[in-house]
Amino acid sequence: MKISPTHYWYCFQGILTREYLRFIQQRTRFFSALVRPLLWLVVFAAGFRAALGIAIIEPYETYITYEVYIAPGLCCMILLFNGMQSSLSMVYDREMGSMRVLLMSPLPRWFLLVCKLISIALVSLLQVYAFLIIALLVAVEPPLWGYLSVLPALLLVAVMLGAIGLFISSWIKQLENFAGVMNFVIFPMFFLSSALYPLWKMQEASEWIYWICIANPFTYAVELVRHALYLKFDSVAFSVTLAITLIFSVLAITGFNPQRAAAGTGKKPN
Repeated sequence: MKISPTHYWYCFQGILTREYLRFIQQRTRFFSALVRPLLWLVVFAAGFRAALGIAIIEPYETYITYEVYIAPGLCCMILLFNGMQSSLSMVYDREMGSMRVLLMSPLPRWFLLVCKLISIALVSLLQVYAFLIIALLVAVEPPLWGYLSVLPALLLVAVMLGAIGLFISSWIKQLENFAGVMNFVIFPMFFLSSALYPLWKMQEASEWIYWICIANPFTYAVELVRHALYLKFDSVAFSVTLAITLIFSVLAITGFNPQRAAAGTGKKPN
């Protein structure tokens, strides 16, 4: 049977619909994804507002409150946790066999996994925009057009984080090992970045922590979203984020092997 563009489109629709249905059936997942950044925005920012004044830095044109500064980082936090949580579901699907069934289709593996990454990213965007709407209550008010200009940046960052999570999950043989590995990925990526503090403050505190933040790809993801939300374009952040996305997407697709998981669990591959 000849595979036409229509088959590719139907496949993408099916994978996206599956992710969307899984999302709406897990309402606690939606609210838990919002509670975490909202706690940081309301409680954490309230405690640090007086101690951490933010000077005029790019992309802002005036002095800003701490809530305004950390909002883009918290948007990326939602994408980070969703990307890693979705990778956990990939490990589960791989062990239970649903991913093997999907990979039995005549469509190429790379296309199926890319569709999976894009679908996860699109679902995550719903949570990010819900967070941005709620953030208006604490005076986080980016330009109206910023909500549209930030969309491509959010999508690219979501795919990047999903690709990193998929790469990690592709080398994990058992579901039980995934949570422990994620603790060594999520928290260092988030805290050792510009999500909570400007890089110049990091440099004042510790030179070696500053250079770790510079080497952290999550820093560039945060800065890409931060600039896009305020109608600016950070070419360095975009280039690094795009490069990391492509590298980890290739590594994740080439490394995804259900037979490896079967060997680790003692099951025979289908």
